Amino acid sequence: MATVKPFKGVRPPKDLVEKVESRPYDVLNSEEAREEAGDNEMSLYHIIKPEINFEPGTSEYDPRVYQSAADHFKMFQEKGWLVQDQKENYYIYAQTMNGKTQYGLVVGAYVNDYLSGVIKKHELTRRDKEEDRMKHVRVCNANIEPVFFAYPDNEVLNDLIMRYAATTPEYDFIAPIDGFRHQFWVISDDKDITTITAEFAKMPSLYIADGHHRSAAAALVGAEKAKQNPHHTSKEEYNYFMAVCFQASQLTILDYNRVVKDLNGMTSEQFLDALKKNFKVECKGTDIYKPTHLHEFSLYLDGKWYSLVAKEGTYDDTDPIGVLDVDISSRLILDQLLGIKDLRSDKRIDFVGGLRGLKELKRRVDSGEMRMALALYPVSMKQIMDIADSGKIMPPKATWFEPKLRSGLIIHKLE
Repeated sequence: MATVKPFKGVRPPKDLVEKVESRPYDVLNSEEAREEAGDNEMSLYHIIKPEINFEPGTSEYDPRVYQSAADHFKMFQEKGWLVQDQKENYYIYAQTMNGKTQYGLVVGAYVNDYLSGVIKKHELTRRDKEEDRMKHVRVCNANIEPVFFAYPDNEVLNDLIMRYAATTPEYDFIAPIDGFRHQFWVISDDKDITTITAEFAKMPSLYIADGHHRSAAAALVGAEKAKQNPHHTSKEEYNYFMAVCFQASQLTILDYNRVVKDLNGMTSEQFLDALKKNFKVECKGTDIYKPTHLHEFSLYLDGKWYSLVAKEGTYDDTDPIGVLDVDISSRLILDQLLGIKDLRSDKRIDFVGGLRGLKELKRRVDSGEMRMALALYPVSMKQIMDIADSGKIMPPKATWFEPKLRSGLIIHKLE
């Protein structure tokens, strides 16, 4: 069963939140972070993208860069740009995109739950990325950015959240660039805190939606600290890391599409003919065509859109992996026809996710940069949870969650 606890959040004062908050570290590069931060010395990018504190071209893995993150975190607190709450609270973080709002509970998630599999993952992590985030957590002695969890729908928690949502939030702003609304409430009432802890204790599992590397890094640093402490009691703050937990039914997963540079030596006619072995192929004309259901794909080639519907027998509805459209397209199109064996390393393929839409696929093919594009029907949260429950791992580049969590609304110190 899941263990969570409230914590003393480190947060910007209400009048500074829009100066401090930022996009997460992994959705933009160093130069974009440098440009977005501009001359704003309060920008969280000085902590989460600390290479911007040095001359352009400085490696984000330079030891001076990590130390700069810690120095700036300390300075932000000294200047009052980040202030720690006096008592342990839970928090609510709401995001509104295209008129739809999702409400997350900000909690301290238990390191042992990650290590024992109560917190379930659906993606592989890379050791180099884990180590980068571990260095950042170690040097700051804090989880500067939250991870993104899902939990099974819970009526008690939903009623509690809706009660707070009817009150004035602590923070309420429209973020630049994405244009989404972000709201934040503090849950300091002891009775409500007890209720939240008790309801999570009834849940057999929590699910990582986004932030697998951050989750791994936070848990591994917590385990490190436990091993290094001869007086470890399991009650220390480092036994927990910061997560925003959303009801599974509220989450929006967008399609995560593919663009490919060549047809592996085939002409367009040969490629379309080869597809007919495993797919019903239908030309849809020049207007953008989006897949309408599971096992349907959209192909963009030579200025035309095609519907590809996987034939019976090409997938296994009883296998949580085999039923996925990312698996079907990887096996029967990318691997079998185009010779793309490793989605993580092959330079002939790229991925277009999130809000860019199918216009971006069309643009990249029409420009001549890419030869063809493949649009997929989005993965569902139920599919992700089924895979995590089965102990299996999703194929790469399968999910794109939107909106992304903003960073800088709250931070969790490990001491």
